[in-house]
Amino acid sequence: MLPAMLLASCSEEGASPLDAYPESGLEKQVAHDRMVIGAKRSNPYSVANMRKAYASLYSTRAEYEEEELEEIIPVTDYYVRFLPSDMDDFARLEEMGVELTDFPLDCDIVEEGDYYQDPEIEEGHISWQYAVVPSDFSFPNDIEFEILDECCIPDDPEEGYSYEEEDCYEEEEAEEDPESCETRSASSVDWRALERMAFECSGNTDLLEPGTRAKSKPSGKITITDNGINGKTVGVAGVKVMANVFVKLSTTFTDASGNYTFPAKFSAKPNYRLCFKNTKGFSIGLNTILVPASLSALGKGSPEGITLNVNGSSDAALYRRCAVNNAAYEFYDKCQKEGITLPPRNLRFWIINKLTPSSALMMHHGAFLDQGMVSNYLGVYNLAVQIICPDITIGSKGSSYDYASLYSDTVHEMAHASHFIKVGTDYWNKFSTYIISTFLMTGDCYGTGNGENAGYCEVAEMWAYYIENAFYTSRYGSSPQRGYNLWFKPQIFTDLEAGGVTKGEISEALKTTTTSIDALKSELLVISPSHKTLINNTFKRYSK
Repeated sequence: MLPAMLLASCSEEGASPLDAYPESGLEKQVAHDRMVIGAKRSNPYSVANMRKAYASLYSTRAEYEEEELEEIIPVTDYYVRFLPSDMDDFARLEEMGVELTDFPLDCDIVEEGDYYQDPEIEEGHISWQYAVVPSDFSFPNDIEFEILDECCIPDDPEEGYSYEEEDCYEEEEAEEDPESCETRSASSVDWRALERMAFECSGNTDLLEPGTRAKSKPSGKITITDNGINGKTVGVAGVKVMANVFVKLSTTFTDASGNYTFPAKFSAKPNYRLCFKNTKGFSIGLNTILVPASLSALGKGSPEGITLNVNGSSDAALYRRCAVNNAAYEFYDKCQKEGITLPPRNLRFWIINKLTPSSALMMHHGAFLDQGMVSNYLGVYNLAVQIICPDITIGSKGSSYDYASLYSDTVHEMAHASHFIKVGTDYWNKFSTYIISTFLMTGDCYGTGNGENAGYCEVAEMWAYYIENAFYTSRYGSSPQRGYNLWFKPQIFTDLEAGGVTKGEISEALKTTTTSIDALKSELLVISPSHKTLINNTFKRYSK
C-alpha cells in the first residue's frame, strides 16, 4: 500500500519521497489509540429495565396487565450489531441512515481510543458495527445482524406520554356501580424520573448526574488555534459530534463557527467524540483498515455539553484532523465564491503522520495506477489499495501542530480534486503514470518536463500550486510562492489573475483536451478574449 501512495504522491519542490518512508508498518504508524473494553453493564434503556423502573416509580399502577404495560413502555428501538462483509455493505447501511460504531455501547470503556476491533474478528476485516435502529427498521436480508436488546428510548425526558387511568376496567362492574368507576384526569409519565429510576434498577446509579444538570440539550463549541495567525482561534467547522450514554446515542454537526447543540438530553455524563465526517461531504479516516472516518475520543463530559479548544497542547492526531477538516471545509466555500468547480463529494482523506508527501490519488472515485507498470513493484499491495481506495493523502510528518502547513497541503490536493472532476479518470491515470515513470527513472516525482505525458503534469501542478499559493495568501496575508522554482510555472496564473483573469476562468480552461501548456493557453484565449494581450505576453515571459 505504501509504495502505491509514495509513487503517486506530490512532493514539495519535486523531491523524491523516499526520505519520508516510515520506519515500520503503516498500521502502527497511522493507528491512533485502540479502545479497551471492560465489563458489560445492564442496559437501563432495555424495555425490561424501563418497565421495572415504571413499576417501582408508579407502584399504584403495578396492577396493569402486560399488554397495557407494553403500550405505556413500548419498544421504540433495537440495539443491534451488523457484520458487513465489505465496504459496499458498510456504505449501504450508512445510506439507510444507520449510525454505526465499531464498539459496543453497553460496556465500560477501560481506556478511551479511536477504534475497537472485536477479538473474534480477524485483523484487517470489518469488525462488528453496533447501532440503534427504530423498531420499524427493515433489516437487509444479505447483511449479517444480531438484535442485542429491545429498548425504550424516550425522545425527550421532559415530554410526557399521555394516557388515562381508570379505577375499574370491566363494563359489568361499571354498570353495577357507576360512581365507583370514575375516570381520573389524564396524566403523563415523568420520563426524566423514569429514566433515572431505570439507571437505579439496572445497577447504574453511580453514573447518574444531579437532575439539575440534565435539563437542557448538550451544547458547546469546538475550536482550534491557528498558530499561523498569531494564535487565532477558529471554529472546527461542519464536523460531526457524537454523544452516548449506553444505547442512547445522539449526533449533530458543528456550524461554521464550531457551535453545536444535540437533539437529545442525558441523565448521565455522555461519552463525547468527534467523527470526521463533514457536512461538505468528505471524511477523514484511517483508524483501522476498513473504517472510512476517524473518531477522536473526547472523554466523558457534562450532560450540559462541552467546550473544547484544540491547540498545541492537545492530542496531535486530533489537531491534525481538525486542521485538515477546516482547510477542506474552507476550500469548498472558496470554490463557490471564486467560481471554481467543486471537488467531488464523498472524498476520502487519509492523514499519515510518518510521510512527508501528500497526494491526490482519487482512487475512491475511479482513478488507479497503471497496473502494467507497477505490478511487480506493488505485489501483494495491489488488492489492499483497491479495497481501501483513498482519494487524498496528507503527509503530516513534521507538521502535526503546524496549521498553516496542513492548510497549504490540503488546499493543494483539493485543487487536484477539483481538476480531477473536470477531466476524469483517463486524464488522471496519465498524470499519475508520468509521475510514477519519472520517479522510477530519475528518483524525482516531477522530473524535468520531458517524456510522454509531461504536459498532463505541467497543467495539473501549475493549477494546484497556483491555488495553494492564492488561498494561502488570502488566509495568511502573504504568498509562500511554492512551486515557483520548478520547471512548470504556477506564477503564470498568478500574473494572469493580477491582470484581470479570474480563478473561475482559469478553472474553466482545465478540460480533458488541456494536456499541454500550449493547449492551456489556447483555452484561455477562447475563454477570456478581452485579455488576449495579457495572456500572450505572460505565457511568452515564462516560456522555456
